[in-house]
Amino acid sequence: MSTREEAVKSHVLQDFRLDQVCLTREYYANAFAKELHYLHSYDLDRLLAGFRETCGLTPKAAKYPGWENTEIRGHTLGHYMSACAQAYEQTSDPAMLEKLTYIISELKVCQFESGYLSAFPESLIDNVEKRQPAWVPWYTIHKLIAGLIAVYHATESADAKEVVCKLGDWVAARTSRWSQELQTTVLAVEYGGMNDCLYDLYKISADPQHLEAAHKFDEIPLFEAIAQGVDILKGKHANTTIPKFLGALNRYRTLGESEKFYLEAAKKFWDIVVYHHTYMTGGNSESEHFGEPDILDARRTDITCETCNSYNMLKLTRELFKLTREKKYADYYETSYINAILSSQNPETGMTMYFQPMATGYFKIYSSPFEHFWCCTGTGMESFTKLNDSIYFYNDNELYVNQFISSRLDYVQKNIRITQTASIPERDDVQFIIETTDGRDQAMKLYIRVPHWIQGEISVLLNGKRLEPQICNDYLEVERVWHSGDVLDLVLPMKVLACRLPDNPAAVGFQYGPFVLSAALGIEDMTLSSTGIMVQVPTKRMRVKDFIIPNGITPKEWIQSIEEHVVKDENRMEFRLKNTDEDERLIFTPHYKQHKERYGIYWNIVENDSEELRRHLELGRLEVLTKEATIDSVQVGNDQYELQHEIKGVNTFSGAWDGQNGRLANEEGWFSYTLAVDPDDVNVLQVTYFLINHNRAMNIYVNDQLLAREETGYERRREFVTKEYQITQGMINKSSQVVVKFKPEADLNGIYGVLRTMRPIRN
Repeated sequence: MSTREEAVKSHVLQDFRLDQVCLTREYYANAFAKELHYLHSYDLDRLLAGFRETCGLTPKAAKYPGWENTEIRGHTLGHYMSACAQAYEQTSDPAMLEKLTYIISELKVCQFESGYLSAFPESLIDNVEKRQPAWVPWYTIHKLIAGLIAVYHATESADAKEVVCKLGDWVAARTSRWSQELQTTVLAVEYGGMNDCLYDLYKISADPQHLEAAHKFDEIPLFEAIAQGVDILKGKHANTTIPKFLGALNRYRTLGESEKFYLEAAKKFWDIVVYHHTYMTGGNSESEHFGEPDILDARRTDITCETCNSYNMLKLTRELFKLTREKKYADYYETSYINAILSSQNPETGMTMYFQPMATGYFKIYSSPFEHFWCCTGTGMESFTKLNDSIYFYNDNELYVNQFISSRLDYVQKNIRITQTASIPERDDVQFIIETTDGRDQAMKLYIRVPHWIQGEISVLLNGKRLEPQICNDYLEVERVWHSGDVLDLVLPMKVLACRLPDNPAAVGFQYGPFVLSAALGIEDMTLSSTGIMVQVPTKRMRVKDFIIPNGITPKEWIQSIEEHVVKDENRMEFRLKNTDEDERLIFTPHYKQHKERYGIYWNIVENDSEELRRHLELGRLEVLTKEATIDSVQVGNDQYELQHEIKGVNTFSGAWDGQNGRLANEEGWFSYTLAVDPDDVNVLQVTYFLINHNRAMNIYVNDQLLAREETGYERRREFVTKEYQITQGMINKSSQVVVKFKPEADLNGIYGVLRTMRPIRN
């Protein structure tokens, strides 16, 4: 290592071991305890079944269902090893060590002579290279390598190191045969953080083959574009892209200043994502993909903010902070840690979320223990076994405090123990008690982050005496020789802040200190639907008012004096509105505790005579008239209601899009329902389409007679539109029931929401 590289590394902040930081606040301790219980409840032989099957051994138990019984099987074991390794680092629990030892022994038996190790056959890797269907096999290999490395670091297991190095040898042999064209083909399919984990492998193996294999997964054209500040993220899969930059940053961390380009690419990427693609919770993406920069309000749906993205952005953020010491990284870490990660776990069950809806009126959905095995189930295991890993950092005699969470730090490197007591946001005071463990005074420079949400002057007391704050680079600095028993007290004043969205200044969210606030909206019709591959999403089949009308004041004036209009209760962590039409209904609380009801984070603040209000009132009027005119209806895509209406079909499937259940069929498919009609009146069929399915046609038949051919326009819009068609008496033929059949023409198409037969609406 050169002198310059040594100087760079000496400046880098260090992590504390997980067993050096103990979380003492009840909510955080409970989150960790729930995760431990979940990890202990797994049947290891079921997690290992696919590995034994792949290498020709008889499984000792059946594979778990869900994603663990698909081509991505085995990814959960990778996450599980990482999570258990982190849990063992904290607890030294012999039962956890026993689990890890057993897993490694089984994987060692399942490893091929070539080094290949997976719960799926190597033919899936072949398929990627041949451009044939395969569900992200390299992504799963990444999880496995990362998990094995985590076990090695936590337990110093020689077997774990041997297994992962042999697997690395297989990767190196495989990638060494790639031409540039083949490399491009492979990197076009999601590969997780293969570069990231291979750089980590090189650090423990020192094998140049592993380093060269890591380079094979570095996507240089992407890094070059981002390093130039060009936002090319539109349309890119977010959780595919973020790990690529984790790998780029790890290249710099591994090899030093000669690779500074990769550091600059990672920094530029972070800036682009955080400042142009991120919601106030710290989450990003819609339907797992980045959109146009600064277009966020238009993309608020039921499937925003995949939790895996937040997990990976926090990994990127903490390493950038350690390298740069820039406060912006610590600020973002706190925001996302609280409002995306902590918010993603159900404190009663320990289960975690996939998507985190930003559109008003949806609700949180959590994984089941042993049915789904989503990617976010795996990252959830990891997140909640390392909640204590980014509160404190150190270097020589410098200690950085980045988060205000009640905790105890055993700073054994300096023979110091620090007890932090913080109850933010309930209280604005934070206390640090410094004790020396060897009875001797200790010199230490303490850096305490000055958060971006501070509203006023920080108050500092040292042993009860006022201390003039010394602030540099947004950190409060206290340098002294510390005596055992010294007490440092801070007051960090908080107020309500309003956060707007760039593409709609009227769309506003509220936060208090670092905590995003949301309003509970009840538990009516908490029906689940599905999207993607076995992913559950919330529905919203009722009308939800998502705007607030100030009384006697303009929206701009109301927002400008937000602290007067969103007011905290004196005794509870509840906030009520003042001078609006919703003063009596909406109660805002910290969003991370919002687990059981529909909620709203963002609200449109509008004038009394606004178009939003007129549209809302008109929709309400039509809703009442529609209900009165309805003869029969079926909730499309809901199995129970569809079966009641004798659903039939070929090449058809259901799901949810933008909160509406739907049913689609391809050009060779169709579906039908039996619906009641009134043979003595005029009958109308009401059908809802989604204009995402643009430039397509649907043929509608009633009792096998063509009723209509509906064409959606050429323009693709995220909008539902409802059409009505009169059913002729000849089609009904004096019957009280008809069969309504939908057959797409030339492309995939479907219908959504509620399908109705009804009498004409008579105003």
